[in-house]
Amino acid sequence: MAHRGFSPEGLENTMVAFEAAGRLGYRYVETDVHATRDGTVVAFHDDTLDRLTDRVGRITDLSWREVARARIGRSRESVPLLEDLLGTWPELRLNIDVKSAGAILPLARALERTRAHERVCVASFSDQRRREVLMRLTRPVVTSAGQTTAARFRAAAALPALLRTTVLTRVMAGVDGLQVPVRHAGVEVVTPSTLAAAHEIGTFLHVWTVNEAAEMHRLLDLGVDGIVTDRADLLRDVLTSRGQWA
Repeated sequence: MAHRGFSPEGLENTMVAFEAAGRLGYRYVETDVHATRDGTVVAFHDDTLDRLTDRVGRITDLSWREVARARIGRSRESVPLLEDLLGTWPELRLNIDVKSAGAILPLARALERTRAHERVCVASFSDQRRREVLMRLTRPVVTSAGQTTAARFRAAAALPALLRTTVLTRVMAGVDGLQVPVRHAGVEVVTPSTLAAAHEIGTFLHVWTVNEAAEMHRLLDLGVDGIVTDRADLLRDVLTSRGQWA
């Protein structure tokens, strides 16, 4: 997955970044969503405009009209609407990280309006935010676990075999997969045992954010189901060299 699209110039989560990922041949991209004060869903990572744009302020405190005036970096690129991203590339599959509670209802409404259920994965560090989005949808979507569920999964993966499958299945009820870092707080998260546990119950495991070729090769050799990267060009080269780029 191309993390926030692909832009060596740092124009993350912009239409040009997603277009660039598409030109490289990517069908899967990762993005983040917040909602403006008037309930418009935007593809943007930070909760404020301060770091990336020529304006300041919390997105949740601003109207869409105010956010639309912001320009990212030194470019003329604006903050995109999620619905524009979904509509411009109807074959693109989006991994959507729900960044704030205020985005829950607007995101659900946007997915309902666009009927994009079959091509999104709803993710969030917060299991509660993820669940609340799903409660508001009329059709199922793919989802990945929040931090609490992921931590419970790691604990369950270490159980004796007679207990492991039953507990893992309960922990991952209603969740399709895990999206995790290689390590967290000095602890290896992605190991042969965690991968085996995930695959034992039909759960996918994606790893973020991997930007070095050697690490990409190592994880693919290990058997991960997906890699999220800022270096979509490099990952494509790695997959091509392995005969895995389609």
